[in-house]
Amino acid sequence: MLTDEEKKTWIEKNWRLEDVPEVPFLIEIGSFHAATTKYFSDHAAELGWNKDFHKQREGICDYGMPNIKPNQGINIIASAFGCEYTVNDDADPWVTPLIRDDNVQDVHALKVPDPKTNPVFRQAWERVDYLQSHSGLPLRLVNVPSPLVTASLIWEYTSFITATMLHPREVHVLLEKITEATIAYLIEQLARIRNLHTMGHEMWYIPREIGVRISDDTASIMSPNLYREFGVKYNSLISRAMGGIVVHSCGNVKNVVEPMMEIEGLRGLDFTIPQTDWETVRKAAAGKTALCLRHYYWDHGMEAQVDLAAYSKKLVDFFGRKGLFIQTSTPTAKEARELGAQLHRVLSR
Repeated sequence: MLTDEEKKTWIEKNWRLEDVPEVPFLIEIGSFHAATTKYFSDHAAELGWNKDFHKQREGICDYGMPNIKPNQGINIIASAFGCEYTVNDDADPWVTPLIRDDNVQDVHALKVPDPKTNPVFRQAWERVDYLQSHSGLPLRLVNVPSPLVTASLIWEYTSFITATMLHPREVHVLLEKITEATIAYLIEQLARIRNLHTMGHEMWYIPREIGVRISDDTASIMSPNLYREFGVKYNSLISRAMGGIVVHSCGNVKNVVEPMMEIEGLRGLDFTIPQTDWETVRKAAAGKTALCLRHYYWDHGMEAQVDLAAYSKKLVDFFGRKGLFIQTSTPTAKEARELGAQLHRVLSR
């Protein structure tokens, strides 16, 4: 079994596209952990969930390390701009948009939230302070949405997508403000987190020198040229400020993989791989940047009987080993331990 330092060394080499003796992999357990009513405002409950999660993971031989996810929802920056949010029992807080077809010009009046005094950000900093004072485990970043994701929450989703064609000037105004706010938010939390595990809000270890991981799910419904104009530009500004970037997107990213490769300082792409076109991803990105390929058990369909080890081996055979990361999950800890042993057999040289 590898030590945490050995895991970090191999993962760092993999981010740099150097040769490693095994494709690094992660196995998570159970359903997606969201900022639901039970956890959103209860710091002790959030810490308890994290402790329980890593206790369940004991005995799983993968490339994960104990850490804490200070989850506040992917809506955090949109809420900081003033979007009303509703905490619920099913998902991250639901958000009411500020901009619709009938008030497009209101984007000019939006104020960039102060990362130190904004009440939404202050709740996040209270969570960070609580977790750091009640646990010695390192922290992930608080949720990091891309500018496009935040914009599609501030501006009603369908209206926003059509506005990229009908009101591009106003879309750029909004994205400029969001990008400024996102960079300030990242700088503030990096100053506050004393023991940082990863430059992202998901489980993979991403060292500081690689840059920041962002969630860019809106990308998958955009055309290549629209993504170049409204995605590449602003992701590149974040990358420049953070020293690099790893971009996640769910959905079929076939149309945007090539323009994603144009993002300045790109260090990795993170895809939910059962949802997208493999050949396009291989042609555009395999061996050129790190690839984090996720296939949680529910990504195959909740009732699907998929051999997760065989599927992971198929990914390695198709995309090659260079810079490849595999992330999967099982419903139970027992299944995760069994899968870990199987993955070591199929992912080692």
